[in-house]
Amino acid sequence: MTNPLTPGQLTGARALITGSSRGIGAKTAEYLADAGASVVINYRNKEARAQKLVESIEASGGTAIAVGADLTDPVGVARMVGSIKERWGGLDLLILNASGGMEADMGEDYAMKLNRDAQVGLLMSALPLMERGARVVFVTSHQAHFIREVETMPEYVPVALSKRAGEDALRGMNDQMKSLGIDFVVVSGDMIEGTVTATLLNRANPGVIDQRKEQVGKLYNVDEFAAEVALAAVEDIPDDHTRLVGDISSFQTS
Repeated sequence: MTNPLTPGQLTGARALITGSSRGIGAKTAEYLADAGASVVINYRNKEARAQKLVESIEASGGTAIAVGADLTDPVGVARMVGSIKERWGGLDLLILNASGGMEADMGEDYAMKLNRDAQVGLLMSALPLMERGARVVFVTSHQAHFIREVETMPEYVPVALSKRAGEDALRGMNDQMKSLGIDFVVVSGDMIEGTVTATLLNRANPGVIDQRKEQVGKLYNVDEFAAEVALAAVEDIPDDHTRLVGDISSFQTS
């Protein structure tokens, strides 16, 4: 898929994309870098993979650095934010893409720690680096965004509830962001083919991806959804601060 952004559109912008060594985050980073932004590739423990992405972006003429940080570790987050300040002086785009909660052996409260607490913690740490005109983008799923109206698969419930809690917490900070001249938008999408979450859900419920695709007619792939995240970084923000990607008919209640 071609980059939805134009060359030079983000020249001078500095962007941090969490969980960006692979998948949606990585492709979003590529789109932003191709449009001129300097991008931070954030990873938890896959340094080699993150560095490979940096090298690929640089080979295409872009600017990128890889910074490791477990978002649930305040010390690691502070170190990451500090390195960005030292390297680039500030931040214009914060793409909150990293999420999880279906991993084994991470503890019962891990989903809430990552999808709510860590999102708020990172934003609070990053706000001093962000000036008027900066933007925060929170990436979520329809299954989480609409969890109060529509049930989801049992395996995904802890993730959905924690991501909705994270979304609500960030929305609760919108007045603070607005007072600083910082924009905020939520990007919500259906199941995305090719992501880790979709793979895990399909493993727990064989055929669920095909069933969902048959139900709605089309599911976005990683590149297509990343394009929507990239566009959310530059396009006008809806009045409700929500960019809905893909079919939502099955999430609408009468």
